[in-house]
Amino acid sequence: MTHAVLPAPAVGPYRLSNPVILAPMAGVTDRPFRQLCRRLGAGWVVGEMVTADPSLWHTRKSQLRMDHTGEPGPRVVQIAGGDAEMLAQAARLNVELGAEVIDINMGCPAKKVCNKAAGSALLRDEPLVNEILTTVVAAVDVPVTLKIRTGWCADSNNGLRVAKMAEAAGIQALAVHGRHRQQRYTGNAEYDTIAEIKSRIGIPVFANGDIDSPEKAAWVLGYTGADAVMVGRGAQGNPWIFQQIRHYLAEGQTLAPPSFAERRAVLGEHLAALHAFYGQTMGVRIARKHVGWHIESDARFTAEQQRALKQQFNALTSPAEQFEWIDRAISPDAQAPLFAKGSNAA
Repeated sequence: MTHAVLPAPAVGPYRLSNPVILAPMAGVTDRPFRQLCRRLGAGWVVGEMVTADPSLWHTRKSQLRMDHTGEPGPRVVQIAGGDAEMLAQAARLNVELGAEVIDINMGCPAKKVCNKAAGSALLRDEPLVNEILTTVVAAVDVPVTLKIRTGWCADSNNGLRVAKMAEAAGIQALAVHGRHRQQRYTGNAEYDTIAEIKSRIGIPVFANGDIDSPEKAAWVLGYTGADAVMVGRGAQGNPWIFQQIRHYLAEGQTLAPPSFAERRAVLGEHLAALHAFYGQTMGVRIARKHVGWHIESDARFTAEQQRALKQQFNALTSPAEQFEWIDRAISPDAQAPLFAKGSNAA
């Protein structure tokens, strides 16, 4: 069966190179990961969530999240907050710093975000949602997009009302995660709400939630009619998912998995970028979660072996040790040399 390639949507003056998007994930989609996913086929990438409060931008975390040096456009910056004027000011300042698209976060379920009446907590207050959308759109001359969930809880599935509000306010694309806030990331995403939203508004809609394979991406696009799929956790440990989805949509066939040589090269490139971006101490620390996701995605190892491998890698304290470990781990006969060093998982 051949799958037709859906035309990639446009967001304002920017047309996606393909309908597969890297979702914004705090603590994950930093500049090194965005650049890697773009190189491996993502048609659009969104930066990590940045607080709308400029008084907090002096922190190292915010400074790194706002660093888009060397990235090709369009540079998409996501802002989060609960005050319309503050969000508008944050949008203006980020545009001055080089943002070419502003994305408003109304989808994050994290307690520390929702407790500040931001992220998906905003969905409980539709008048405030409308105020934020209209104020931010009016504040900048670049496209403004929005990311939401289907609602706050099962009894308040107001995603369609918010979507209509967004279109009326001038939002130029809408990403919808197929869960309400109280689900966080549990259970299964549902796509009926996304399909209904897509059928009732005229701006591009991006389907998000549980997109973890090329087959799932094609099914979700067909079922919802969405203009693109947005991949989040499915890219952790598998940045190749973007080229895999793109190939499947174009050819209707599954792309061969990356070779050990390619996996080793890509992971080494990613680690080098992390060390350069964060500095050696923090870079070594940040690398641990990314390598952990790669280990979890390696079907050769049992859960017990994966835990042992992650413990080994997490004990390493220098870039040189990390690169040496990867050279041994990402190989057809990785199990013998790795487990020979005292692992109890052999």
